[in-house]
Amino acid sequence: MSSPHDSLPPPPAGPDRAVPSPDEGAANLELKARLLMLFMLLLVCGSALYVMYARGVFDATQKLVLMADDSEGVVVGMDLTFSGFPIGRVRRIELAEDGKVRILIDVAAMDAHWLRTSSVFTLVRGIVGSTNIRAYSGVLNDPALPDGAVRTVLQGDASAEIPKVISAAKDLIDNLNSLTGSGGAVGMMLANLQTLTGRLNGPGGALTVLLGSEAEAKKLTITLDRANALLARLDGMAARADNQVFGDKGVMPETRAAVVQLNALLGDARASLKKVDAVLLDAQAISGNVRSATDDLGALRGEVDANLRKIDSLINEVNRKWPFARDSEIKLP
Repeated sequence: MSSPHDSLPPPPAGPDRAVPSPDEGAANLELKARLLMLFMLLLVCGSALYVMYARGVFDATQKLVLMADDSEGVVVGMDLTFSGFPIGRVRRIELAEDGKVRILIDVAAMDAHWLRTSSVFTLVRGIVGSTNIRAYSGVLNDPALPDGAVRTVLQGDASAEIPKVISAAKDLIDNLNSLTGSGGAVGMMLANLQTLTGRLNGPGGALTVLLGSEAEAKKLTITLDRANALLARLDGMAARADNQVFGDKGVMPETRAAVVQLNALLGDARASLKKVDAVLLDAQAISGNVRSATDDLGALRGEVDANLRKIDSLINEVNRKWPFARDSEIKLP
């Protein structure tokens, strides 16, 4: 359904409304395009300047030259790290006149105080991962590293050790094969161990192993049996000797009885001697009755002699029953 305004003619152009020409529209479009290009250029330049600023291009730097045997794995822009923090960047890599590689590194002036004259620089190539350039400063009290210093870098290649490791492993396997072979030390030891186990399980057991043969083991067994029999006989003899010496009818009880009798006889002898002393005193007091005193002395003397004979026979009896005594002398009081 159409509107009544659609059929009306366009209003006539007044004197205040000018219609732009095609040339003026093209000029305005060109100006806008140039302004847009200029803005884009300024944006790109600003981004580049910001990136350069963020990367430290405008920071003050200090030059450092590292000498290496080869530059494998080293690229421009690689970081120089200290304790895991980047303090410098590889600016250029060139070949020296002596065939070595010169690695030119820009170190930030604010981080240059970490590098000392005693610092050590390493170039490590790992089996997995990129190459790393590291700096180590053991003594931070040493003088600071001067600008443009040239230092030799220590190189370490983990992959270069792989052939050595493989060669060492191969030698180890060969040695193990030679040891565990039939003619090797381990094989012979196992064979000897098997022989030893067989001897241990044999008739002689451990004696066969210790003495070297079953015959020697049998000889030792026979010797031990004879020694046991001899010990048994010695025990029997000792028991009989103990019974003969200390038993009820042994030597010791009889000797004790003989000693008792000897003590009694000695007592009689003492009494007789006392009587002799009394008679002698009487003899001295009574000098007139000499014959009577002499008769009494003869009787007493006979009694003493009889006691002494009894003592002598008793001593002989003791010596006969006590063969172990050495001193058979009995001293009278």
